[in-house]
Amino acid sequence: MNQVENRLETAAETVSRALAEDFAQEDASSLAVVPADAQAKAVVLARASGVLAGRAYAEETLHQCHPGIRQVWSAQDGDRVQPGQEVLRCEGPARALLAAERTLLNFLQQLSGVATATAEAVARAGSLALLDTRKTTPGLRDAQKAAVVAGGGVNHRRDLADQLLLKENHFALSGLSYAQTVAKARKACGEKILGTEAQTIEEARHALGAGANYVLLDNFSSEKLPQVVHSLREEFPQAILEASGGITWETLPAFAASGVDRVSMGALTHSVTALDLSLLLEPTA
Repeated sequence: MNQVENRLETAAETVSRALAEDFAQEDASSLAVVPADAQAKAVVLARASGVLAGRAYAEETLHQCHPGIRQVWSAQDGDRVQPGQEVLRCEGPARALLAAERTLLNFLQQLSGVATATAEAVARAGSLALLDTRKTTPGLRDAQKAAVVAGGGVNHRRDLADQLLLKENHFALSGLSYAQTVAKARKACGEKILGTEAQTIEEARHALGAGANYVLLDNFSSEKLPQVVHSLREEFPQAILEASGGITWETLPAFAASGVDRVSMGALTHSVTALDLSLLLEPTA
């Protein structure tokens, strides 16, 4: 297991924090009116079209609320669901199902929203690799990055220790020239991947010449980018070129046609609409 895998938070850890936040074991409403021995069944239905994600977190939510809850899933992460489609059917203690309801839906809806947005962006990007960023909801990074993969996207670096990525603030604070900063980072980083942000084609040339593994071409217009990519390819044919900054669903096809190897979009995780899902409960005999 590598260092990044060691840092991944398990679904059990994430769910435990979420249930503690909701005081799921102290559901005052259920404790007041639902008999302790009552049993119920629940069905989760899709209310909109989208891509499912977050199943492991929903499963763990039910398990932590009561390990005896029986679960039958009709969809996997990455499956497209349609309005009215049954996603999950479960049965068990009524109080436990009520305790799990909101946390389960929060995970499924938010993460399915990420997967759905990613799938839409991937369709617009064609064969271009579509990457996420670190612009994630605090405490949900690993869950959201798994949802990006479910939607057909690719994970960028997980955290600050994973790779080196020199951005404008690093260059502003290094006390060195752009080229000297890249060279210093290349010497210091050993086997780690080194990426650099470039605001101009001259900076991109300096970075690639100093041994950067890839260059993030930041905030270049889709009109200007093809010529920049062409020029860099002539000098550095093996260079990995990434576009980022201000890319929207509408402009994504133009960036995809620019010749870059990949595009990264923070909007995959920070600006998504949750997928509409509902959970319906009824008592069992």
